[in-house]
Amino acid sequence: MSASAVFILDLKGKVLICRNYMGNMDMNEIDHFMPILMKREEEAEATPLVTHGSSHFLWIKHSNLYLVAMTKKNANASLVYSFLYKIVQVFKEYFKELEEESIRDNFVTVYELMDEVMDFGFPQTTDSKILQEYITQQGHKLEVGAPRPPATVTNAVSWRSEGIKYRKNEVFMDVIESVNLMVSASGSVLRSEIVGTIKLRVVLSGMPELRLGLNDKVLFEITGREKSKTVELEDVKFHQCVRLSRFENDRTISFIPPDGESELMSYRLNTTVKPLIWIESVIEKFSHSRVEIKVKARSNFKTRSTANNVSILVPVPSDADSPKFKTSTGSAKWLPEKSVVQWNIKSFPGGKEYVMRAHFGLPSVDSDELEAKRPITVNFEIPYFTVSGIQVRYLKIIEKSGYHALPWVRYITQSGDYQLRTN
Repeated sequence: MSASAVFILDLKGKVLICRNYMGNMDMNEIDHFMPILMKREEEAEATPLVTHGSSHFLWIKHSNLYLVAMTKKNANASLVYSFLYKIVQVFKEYFKELEEESIRDNFVTVYELMDEVMDFGFPQTTDSKILQEYITQQGHKLEVGAPRPPATVTNAVSWRSEGIKYRKNEVFMDVIESVNLMVSASGSVLRSEIVGTIKLRVVLSGMPELRLGLNDKVLFEITGREKSKTVELEDVKFHQCVRLSRFENDRTISFIPPDGESELMSYRLNTTVKPLIWIESVIEKFSHSRVEIKVKARSNFKTRSTANNVSILVPVPSDADSPKFKTSTGSAKWLPEKSVVQWNIKSFPGGKEYVMRAHFGLPSVDSDELEAKRPITVNFEIPYFTVSGIQVRYLKIIEKSGYHALPWVRYITQSGDYQLRTN
C-alpha cells in the first residue's frame, strides 16, 4: 500500500491542491505537518518522514513547493518517495517548470493528473507520454456516448501505445560514459569511476521487441567466452520496459521500447581510469606584485580519437587583475566572477601536448587570509570512444509484420566530476 492522500503545499504550508485516495484519514491532519517540520528544522533534526499520532507524512521539497504523502499504515517508504519524484517529473514534462505558479495556472490539469497517477493508494500510469494521450492542457470536450479508454490504460505495455506507424523504421542508440576523476597534487589518482547511460531514440512501427547484446563479463563467463574483452557492469538500473526476469536468468536484455526518447539503462564501473587529459601546472605567486601560471595539457588517448570542446578551468587568486595570456593552441579568458582562467580548445587530438601561460597583477596590499587551494577542473567530450571498452555486439529488432529496420549506435565519453589538485 502506498499513500492515503497526496498534498502539494506552498512554502508556508498552505494546501494548494490535494487528492484523497483512500478516504481513511482525516484530511485536516496535514495542518500538523508544517509546525512539526519547522520545529525539527530549528532543532537541526529535519527528517524526510514526519509523524503526528498515527499519521505519517513522507515529503520532498521541489522549488517553492512541498509534496507530501500522508499514510497511517506501514507503507513502503521507498515506493512512496519514488512515486513523489516521478510525479514531479510528470508535472515538469507538462508545465516545463514545477513551482507554485504553474500549479495555480494549471489547476484542472494537475488534479486530473493526480487522479490518474494513483488509484486507491496504488501507483498507476506515471509515464507522461501515455498520460498526454488523454490528459491535455487544452481541456476536454464532452463526447456523446460511452468514451473508449485509451489503449494504453488497458494495455499490459503501459509505456507504449498501440498502432504507431512510421514510413522509415530506425533505432538510434547512444552509449554515453562520464568519467569522474580526482587526482592529487603529486599525480596519484585518488578517486576514479565511470558512470554510463544507454539512451534510445526509437522510430519504430507497431509493437517491436528489441534484444541488446553487450560484451558483459557475466554473460561471457556463462557462455564460456572468457577470453574476449569484457566489462564488469555494476549498479545496473533498467527502464521498466526491460524484462528483468530474463536478464537475471541469462543476462539477455530484452524489451518492447517506449516510442521516442528514453533512457534504457545506466551502470557504473569502479575502475582505475588513467586521466584522459593530463594537466601539469605551476602557479607562482610573487608577494605584492604578480602571479604567474603555466599549464601543460596532454591527451592520454590514441591519436585516432579527438576530444572536442575542451575547457580547462584554472583557479587564480580572487584579488588578481590585469590578465595577460599566451597559448600554443585555443584561447584563454579570465572569468573574474569565478576567479578562474578558462582555457578553451575546440579540438584536442590524441597524443598531443599544449601549453597556456597566464600573468596577473596582484594588489600591493597583501591579504591576510589564506585562500584554500582549489583544483583545476576539465570538461571535454570524445565521440566514437568509450573508456570502459563497452561494446554493443548486436541490437536485434523483431516485429510481427517483419519490416526492415536500421539500428544506429554511437559512443561518447565525456567528463563528469574531473578534477586535478594543484600544489
